[in-house]
Amino acid sequence: MTEPVSAGHLRTIMRDARARTLELVDGLDGDQVMGPKLAIVNPLRWEIGHVAWFHEKFILRDLYHHAPIHPPGDAIYDSIAIAHDTRWDLPLLSMSETLGYMENVLEACLDRLPDGMASEQDSYIYQFATFHEDMHTEAYTYTRQTLGYPEPRFANAERLADADAGALQGDVTVPGGELRLGAEKGPPLIFDNEKWAHAVSIAPFGIAKAPVTIAEFAAFVDEGGYRRRELWSDDGWGWREVAGAEHPVYWVRSGEGGWGLRRFDAIEDLAPHHPIIHVNWHEASAYCAWAGRRLPSEAEWEAAALGEPAPEGGLAAAKRTYPWGNEATEARHANLDGRALGCIDVAALPEGDSAFGCRQMLGNVWEWTATTFGPFPGFAPDAYKEYSEPVFHTTKVLRGGAWATRGRMLTGRYRNFFTPDRRDVMAGFRTCAAKG
Repeated sequence: MTEPVSAGHLRTIMRDARARTLELVDGLDGDQVMGPKLAIVNPLRWEIGHVAWFHEKFILRDLYHHAPIHPPGDAIYDSIAIAHDTRWDLPLLSMSETLGYMENVLEACLDRLPDGMASEQDSYIYQFATFHEDMHTEAYTYTRQTLGYPEPRFANAERLADADAGALQGDVTVPGGELRLGAEKGPPLIFDNEKWAHAVSIAPFGIAKAPVTIAEFAAFVDEGGYRRRELWSDDGWGWREVAGAEHPVYWVRSGEGGWGLRRFDAIEDLAPHHPIIHVNWHEASAYCAWAGRRLPSEAEWEAAALGEPAPEGGLAAAKRTYPWGNEATEARHANLDGRALGCIDVAALPEGDSAFGCRQMLGNVWEWTATTFGPFPGFAPDAYKEYSEPVFHTTKVLRGGAWATRGRMLTGRYRNFFTPDRRDVMAGFRTCAAKG
């Protein structure tokens, strides 16, 4: 079960999540908050209404039998029941009405919290609803990128001190041993797909200190990597042909054979020491084949991020919560929370290193793994039954979080999941030495 937290904490994080939502729709006109009908985006006007509906359904109605605030909501905002391509054609509330609905639901949720400590039940569902909104604010951010909207304006934006720290090359060696993959039973909020920790055996392996950089990936592109059939799986090559992919999705030709990057609504020079971002699993796998490397398994990634060396050799029984230890995330550890409004160099933030010397295993970019997303032994869905189970066995596991991910929902155990063709999401990768 979830450890009780103060009602004041719940109010703070819920209001903070809502403030980020409002920042991400601020300045967009009526056409922009609907946008084009694409398979990889939702109309923002629908999506923010869905978040309000989620709070209403799972907190106010399901647990506390509150009368519906917007009675038609189930027929409009239920993401499981409402087909994606119909969401542009539903009888949506106007934008001003949607914002009013969101505010009414939020205030009703907050008004029913007591002073002092919240109950165990409220501590779970209020945090989960907040993290659900956090997941959507990351999606709003990459939707703005997908559609070429202006860069959002975040109140917490700042330039990180060592953002231009450069490259970080080389591998570290992670010893073999037994890893308890997943979450141990205990009081913090734990997502259903992290349950429960179970022993897996890992052979020693080498893994890159940092994610693959733009400069490294550019070499693959410039040497014809997208046109070399032998580097791609059958599914990957099929995707590449249908998509017509010749380079990362937001790269544009610049000058004499060089490259620029469309970032939101502007064209910028490539930053060579930033991690490659907005590449899919197929692209990552093809790069690995070209470089003579491979993607880490999910278990290898977690061992490199959270494991510790045992004095006698191998992996210690203990496992960290975050790469740097068990203390809560701070700006000196990881590029999260939209603070930098984008990626930073891969050598930045050495205080966030893992015990084995891997950097930025949280923040900057999500990292694809070789592992297909599936349940851990003994899996059972939580209150939001559709969170994980419907996409088991059809998606790939990503780990680590990106620059727009909210740090409060993220530990080193967090499992993200997308289909291998998605390159709109904020994903990159790091590589492992090929197995002998």
